[in-house]
Amino acid sequence: MTTRTVHTVHPSPLGDLLLTGAVSPAGLTLGSLGMPGQRGAPSIRAEDRDDRPFAEVHRQLDAYFAGRRTRFELPLAATGTPFQRAVWQALEDIPYGTTTTYGELATRLGVPRADLRAVGRALGANPLLLVRPCHRVIGADGSMRGYAGGVERKLWLLTHEGALQPALV
Repeated sequence: MTTRTVHTVHPSPLGDLLLTGAVSPAGLTLGSLGMPGQRGAPSIRAEDRDDRPFAEVHRQLDAYFAGRRTRFELPLAATGTPFQRAVWQALEDIPYGTTTTYGELATRLGVPRADLRAVGRALGANPLLLVRPCHRVIGADGSMRGYAGGVERKLWLLTHEGALQPALV
């Protein structure tokens, strides 16, 4: 079975999102969704750009940004360590429009408080921003801890989802 890696760009209110995935006869498996300036973004080659396999991803992202989608239903690549995959899977249980803390997430996963930083590192390694909603995890004091796409984008996403009230400026 032949598989090839492709990428495309999705325009969004946050800037152009870089999408990568693997195309096989079974279809596209989304491997990453990154934001402008994100550290650890995958390297791409211009000749591997192919917008066609991403039609469903584009449709779901457009619906999310229009406020008509609260959950993504896409085939995702199973990358990462078993611990990272467990943390990322737990993200999918955080309801749209809500937040949880690093400590609450660790408790749900059975991770001791002493290993809380490991949860943060796993969140920071999440290659599928938005789709696996790591932006919904905040500090115990309500602070916006790091986000691979930038804290300002985390604030935008949480406001968009209704978890935060819009700031009056």
